[in-house]
Amino acid sequence: MRKLAGERIVIATHNKGKLEEFRALLKPHGVEVVSAGDLGLAEPAETETSFAGNARIKAQAAMRASGRVAIADDSGLCVEALDGAPGVYTADWAGPDRDWNLAMRLVEEKLQARHATTPEKRRAYFACTLCVAWPDGGERIYEGLAQGTLAWPPRGQLGHGYDPMFVPDGETRTFAELAPEEKNMISHRAKALDKLLRDLL
Repeated sequence: MRKLAGERIVIATHNKGKLEEFRALLKPHGVEVVSAGDLGLAEPAETETSFAGNARIKAQAAMRASGRVAIADDSGLCVEALDGAPGVYTADWAGPDRDWNLAMRLVEEKLQARHATTPEKRRAYFACTLCVAWPDGGERIYEGLAQGTLAWPPRGQLGHGYDPMFVPDGETRTFAELAPEEKNMISHRAKALDKLLRDLL
């Protein structure tokens, strides 16, 4: 029976926003986290074409380098009118400098080119796949989705990535306009992590 309670876990990310989400979601369960970035671990090349494949690469790399249980997240924005893009290439659309304003403009330009101007043509979802890797070779995968529509222009100063243009179903505000505790109740990461917590805590 695999459990996480009492472990100091490595979150395989160099993204501070993502780390803070994990920290907030895991803290109530007594799970202490440190990031791969904090430990100075190298970022492995994400060479897979699926969220699960890339999450597995990152979790395995962080686990081997640290000797600790590692959780990796691979997540992205999938836009229906763009045939699921950017998908696993979500971060790549932000360029080498991770310019998310550039990434959001690119999504909007492609939507405009396809005349996707009404809400029903601007459906999208955030997908999150979590991989937990144990030093003894054990592994688990968990997935979560957040459905919504894309707004333009971007709104809000909170969140990260494409959050300022994503309006989750049932809301009029974007992810970037929601307080972290609100977002953490409905986000794709929260849903995947909820499955993980139910299974491992």
